[in-house]
Amino acid sequence: VRLQVQNVEKPLYRGTFHCFQSIIKQESAFGLYKGIGSPMMGLTFINALVFGVQGNTLRALGKDTPLNQFLAGSAAGAIQCVICCPMELAKTRMQLQGTGEYKLKTKNYKNSLDCLIKIYQKEGLRGINRGMVSTFIRETPSFGFYFLTYDCMTRYLGCEAEDSYVIPKLLFSGGMSGIVSWLSTYPMDVIKSRLQADGAGGVTQYRGILDCVRKSYHQEGWRVFTRGLTSTLLRAFPVNAATFATVTVFLMYMKSEDSLPECEAGPVIHQPSSL
Repeated sequence: VRLQVQNVEKPLYRGTFHCFQSIIKQESAFGLYKGIGSPMMGLTFINALVFGVQGNTLRALGKDTPLNQFLAGSAAGAIQCVICCPMELAKTRMQLQGTGEYKLKTKNYKNSLDCLIKIYQKEGLRGINRGMVSTFIRETPSFGFYFLTYDCMTRYLGCEAEDSYVIPKLLFSGGMSGIVSWLSTYPMDVIKSRLQADGAGGVTQYRGILDCVRKSYHQEGWRVFTRGLTSTLLRAFPVNAATFATVTVFLMYMKSEDSLPECEAGPVIHQPSSL
């Protein structure tokens, strides 16, 4: 977020690792965890919603094909925006608060919940949903590619329940799914971050998505749409490797116990010898 929204005329960070070092040096290791309250509150619901909607949509479509995997993932991505957008708004504002300060001199928000409450009091529902359209544009195709890539990777690697290497294969498939997902819509993530950060200091620069795209490109060129990509991909692989592997192994375990027969249309891939 800091790399995506920093002022190009007076940049604070030269890149991912310089940003990482600067935050620890200037704000201590706790600076790396600014805004963690928002994901902690929202990610559980988001993942439950995403995998639930994807599984049920795939079941409703009736046939497990690459197109249906993409459509089911896209549906899941679109629906979870309702939670994702306010969560990321609070996360962005908290992460930008007190940039470069070891001890905050002015603390606008005490925590993520306080941030959302204050934004609501000042701007109403419109303020809470700032960046909703850009979030929707980013998440819908992104989750389509997310589930499609996982489906293709697990089929290609031959992920079978009895395979002794099934866990590493699932971790690799999940990690690659995360990378492809982010690469597919990353420029829109930059725009979303800029729109959500806009107005935090009381000054609004952008009138909307197209205005943000135009001004960002005019001031910084096409490279602006890749800002922060390295740090995003470094995060995406382990996070999504753990997420997909955990969900898949859990469903495999529950199926083996015959406890949840209704889970068959989840993210587990259906092959001749199915997971």
